[in-house]
Amino acid sequence: MWIFTSCGSIWLLHCVIILLTILEALFAEIRYSVPEETKTKHVIGKLSSDLALDFKRLRVRKARVDYHGEKRYCGVNLDSGEFIVLERIDREMLCGTTAPCLLHFEFILENPLELHNIVLEILDINDNSPFFPKDLIKLEISENAPSESRFPITAARDLDVGVNSVHSYVLGRNEYFVLESKGSKERYVELVLKNALDREKEGEHFLTLTAVDGGNPLRSGSAVIQVVVMDVNDNAPVFTQPLYKITVTENSPPGTPVVKVSATDKDEGANGLVTYYINHVSENNKGLFHINQNSGEITVIGELDHEKATSCELEIQAEDGGGQAGYCKVLVEISDVNDNSPAITVKSFTNPIPENAAAGSEIAVIHVKDQDHGDNSKVECFISKNLPFKLQSSIKNYFTLISSAPLDREQMPEYNVTIIASDGGSPSMSSSVLLRFQISDINDNPPVFEDQSYSAYVTENNKPGSSMCSVTARDPDWRQNGTVVYSLFPSEVNGVPVSSFLSINGDTGVIHAVRAFDYEQFRSFKVHVVARDNGSPPLSSNVTVSVFITDENDNSPQILYPAPAGNSLMTEMVPKAALAGSLVSKVIAVDADSGQNAWLSYQIVKSTDPGLFTIGLHSGEIRAQRDITESDSMKQNLVISVKDNGQPSLSTTCDVYLLISDNLAEVPELKDISHEESSKLTSYLIIALVSVSTFFLTFIILILTVKFCRRTKPRMLFDGAVAIPSAYFPPNYADVDGTGTLRSSYNYDAYLTTGSRTSDFKFVRSYNNTTLPAEHTLKRNPDQLLGGSILTLNAAGESNEVGHSLRSDVAVHQIRTAKYAFPSTKVESFMPCRVNICH
Repeated sequence: MWIFTSCGSIWLLHCVIILLTILEALFAEIRYSVPEETKTKHVIGKLSSDLALDFKRLRVRKARVDYHGEKRYCGVNLDSGEFIVLERIDREMLCGTTAPCLLHFEFILENPLELHNIVLEILDINDNSPFFPKDLIKLEISENAPSESRFPITAARDLDVGVNSVHSYVLGRNEYFVLESKGSKERYVELVLKNALDREKEGEHFLTLTAVDGGNPLRSGSAVIQVVVMDVNDNAPVFTQPLYKITVTENSPPGTPVVKVSATDKDEGANGLVTYYINHVSENNKGLFHINQNSGEITVIGELDHEKATSCELEIQAEDGGGQAGYCKVLVEISDVNDNSPAITVKSFTNPIPENAAAGSEIAVIHVKDQDHGDNSKVECFISKNLPFKLQSSIKNYFTLISSAPLDREQMPEYNVTIIASDGGSPSMSSSVLLRFQISDINDNPPVFEDQSYSAYVTENNKPGSSMCSVTARDPDWRQNGTVVYSLFPSEVNGVPVSSFLSINGDTGVIHAVRAFDYEQFRSFKVHVVARDNGSPPLSSNVTVSVFITDENDNSPQILYPAPAGNSLMTEMVPKAALAGSLVSKVIAVDADSGQNAWLSYQIVKSTDPGLFTIGLHSGEIRAQRDITESDSMKQNLVISVKDNGQPSLSTTCDVYLLISDNLAEVPELKDISHEESSKLTSYLIIALVSVSTFFLTFIILILTVKFCRRTKPRMLFDGAVAIPSAYFPPNYADVDGTGTLRSSYNYDAYLTTGSRTSDFKFVRSYNNTTLPAEHTLKRNPDQLLGGSILTLNAAGESNEVGHSLRSDVAVHQIRTAKYAFPSTKVESFMPCRVNICH
């Protein structure tokens, strides 16, 4: 039975130990102790070992020790993880007579956030000597005081506690008194009369009273007791109650009454007159209260602060006129009022914040503390709701500021976050702190051009290097992420790299012409400009720039007909019966320019017979201004000026030779017109040869014409004689804007002779298949100025080619001689023919 009981007890004991161990692990605090007045840098303990932490990461985790007081006292060495002394620690100032003296610290780590409580016990050292309230203690003892009379002496005080406080008293040697003390929490000393006093023998006695503490080494303090031998004073003052308890609100103004103490003395006269004193008060409470020596009323004279002291204990002494005293205690409770705003401390702060920070990123850690108590110390913390941040409550007055939405530096480059903390008092008090956050940039925006496309206009023959236009792209990013560099996208224009035509300033976006442009070569082209930022990686965009070359008046008019003078002359036959208004010839000219620079006007600047012929200002048609008479000169020479409408205008002149005659036989001076210096015989032979050939061709043409006229009746506009040869056309004469001088197809009605309308001559050459491209230049060949085929039309309307590549002067000569070689065919009356000039 005894064995079972012993085994059960042992098992129960083990269970209790295990349970206590578990409870201690759950609610344990880190406890250290250190003597007061320890030197700074003294190592109290090693937190990294006690908490199983890696001391190498303490600095990264922003480890710190917080103490909610005016001083720090202790801290942590981030390099070793040791808990060390930082400032002088005075136990008497911190705890007074309270034992044990405990200081509470908070050991905080971040990432992740951890909090550990540290309790530090301040051990007392014997650094204070005992002392008496008064250096001179005066006693008046009646001379009839019996032996063994006891006289209470005010006990000495020692700010130290425990063994270091007052331990014993020693009275100086004398023959009348001995000393007895009573042990308790506060020691009382009594002076015991052993021998009767004789005032006549000795009226005063001076005794030395020494208080000794129990420290090592010992400390002591002394006072002098003056014993005045008097007659009867055998009653000490007695308070109505030994302990007074009163409550006073903090911040009570000076003069506020606290309590009135009262003591009575049964003696009479001076021996019964009571005077009140504050006998003892702690160092922290000195100067807070005052007692009226006569009335015993205690009032406030200092500033009461619940946060510094929640209570104050006063020892009141009532002393009668004979030196006897009575004692009581006054315990003043200082009640709290809401007079402290919450204190906001920013423990960590991330600035700047990357704009690509994910929602929920930790921005700042904030600690909020209110020194008041109860509801007055309950704190709420909040920020504005229209910000992409929010506050999260962490642990014990710690708050974490985190991002709650994506951030965009281009929309908001910085934020001012006001954190407001309010307590639960009535009325509530609050405080705030402003946090300024900069948002750092990332390259998340490509350059954007101000316009979707650009147009540049440059006049031909421009100076190389001249600026044409500029492009501008904006990048809302910051610094190098928003710095834009411009370049031309590699491409070709008509097979030539675009860099041969244009260049761009990489910094300003100004586009320059590399060389001079020619409107007649090409009139427009497009390039692509690339805008790239300097971010990593870089972002870019492009835009199209259309370059338009505008025309300058840099080309003189070019005369297509009559052909420029060479080795032969082109002469027109004008019938003698031509009436006023008859068309006798036409000057055809073109201008390689465009617009008003290609608007041509015609003018006769010189003529053999002024007033006989006139020319259309814009058509170039030469008409008889009046009826031709026999008195008019047979040979007429006109100098025609063709001028464009440019500024300044350019012009070209040509000669038009006209013969007023109905047949070639009437022109004996033909050789002079052609400027050939051969003999008359040679001229006659040539004329005869031409006449025979012309007769043969005319005969065939007349047959075909008769057949053609039966099917298609020709249109008669007017009488006249014109032979218009085909001519070369320079490039780029197609009118783009409807302002050129020559359309794609030019139709012109001409008449060879008057009279019978049964014969029709037409010189036809189609340029539709031989039109030259714009990039080539047509070379002139005088022998091909009248290149073409003479076609005859038969009765069925069919055409036959009877001749090819006739020179202009030979053609005219053949036509004129045909009339005389075949008079019976009525060649003198030629039908109108249409000259088609196709571009």
